[in-house]
Amino acid sequence: MRRVVITGMGLVSPLGNSLEALWESLAKGTSGVRELQRLPSSELPTAFGGEAREFTGAIEDFGELDKTLQRSIKKGLKLMCREIQMGVAAAQLAIQHAGLAPGVYPPERIGTMFGSDYIISEPAEFCRGIKNCLADGTFDFGRWGQDGLTQVEPLWLLKYLPNMPASHVAIFNDFRGASNSVTLREASSNLSVAEGVTTIRRDAADAVVVGSTGSRIHPLRTIHVALQEKLAEKGIEPARACRPFDARRTGMVLGEGAGVMVLEELENAQNRGARIWGEVVGYGSSTVADHQGKADYQRALANVIDMALATAQMGGAELGHVHAHGLSTQDCDRGEARAIRDTLGQIPVTAAKSYMGNLGAGSGMVEMIASLLALDRGELFPILNYEFPDPDCPIHVVRERTQIRRNSFVNLNVSPQGQASAIIVRGSR
Repeated sequence: MRRVVITGMGLVSPLGNSLEALWESLAKGTSGVRELQRLPSSELPTAFGGEAREFTGAIEDFGELDKTLQRSIKKGLKLMCREIQMGVAAAQLAIQHAGLAPGVYPPERIGTMFGSDYIISEPAEFCRGIKNCLADGTFDFGRWGQDGLTQVEPLWLLKYLPNMPASHVAIFNDFRGASNSVTLREASSNLSVAEGVTTIRRDAADAVVVGSTGSRIHPLRTIHVALQEKLAEKGIEPARACRPFDARRTGMVLGEGAGVMVLEELENAQNRGARIWGEVVGYGSSTVADHQGKADYQRALANVIDMALATAQMGGAELGHVHAHGLSTQDCDRGEARAIRDTLGQIPVTAAKSYMGNLGAGSGMVEMIASLLALDRGELFPILNYEFPDPDCPIHVVRERTQIRRNSFVNLNVSPQGQASAIIVRGSR
């Protein structure tokens, strides 16, 4: 079997847009959750979130580019919404970090796999059209085709299609290999990695850029989330709002961000002298919900842990830690904790969402990068804001910086619909 290793990483997050900034915040216990700036929080059921404040969409956010690539990306920015811009920026940073320069592999041997949420258009896209169809203050839908739609930018849809992150990254970098897009919400990160791994293993590519991008901070998406999911209550200090597995947790925190990794076949990576950060050895996917569509988090997550261990040909005792989904809602945390206890026992558990909130599809990849940095430094960061143990979450929560004793971890994510995913990574040290 061809072995698949990680040679590059890039991210956009509430904790900064570099590996160094991410690790510094995790090591110091610094939260990226603050009062919202991009949304009028007075009109929303929440007032805080993990905004990627350092990301502006300027070409400088995309790293060090040659002039040709810089011109191409600048030209394409007008066809990208914020979520897609974050994904493309994280990809360019990962490609640079891996040293994946043109000519390292034939273009046909480099693939692109990207996960995302369903991406919602900004209301501003339709304002002119809607105003053009008003009669005495009432919207006349009968006029929309002739008087409204004609006022919408012809290419507006390209700014929001969830397959566009992979498309832009492939086109900008002339990657002509296998390409795919995964739209399974929070489960998307791990599943895009699994797709990249299996693509390399079956010899359909030598390298695959895998990533995910997402946001819960959006004029319409935030309202959708507030109607469908449990948000942390107002009236609490923003940095203390996300409290995974804590008995006093009140709900999840909004966030936004993207993460990308470069996967390569082991021997090829070694031959070109690439630094190897870890090896992806296992993966799992499972959806469990009842007939009414209510997610069974415990069963779905237990399934993916078992599957990931089976594909990795490992026992649970060989894992060093769990990077939990750690959503900070009562139901999800309870189900996840029981799944971890039943399958892995009292293994150390951490959760980066406590520092930055739920980045949607982008969360899992940024969390995986955080655990890779922890392996590299030999030290596991704690779950932030964990003060009151919950008897319904009987797991070993990491409460302070801890020396890592086993050089591997499992990364867990699950969507509100019960779609779970897992990746097992073995460190290079």
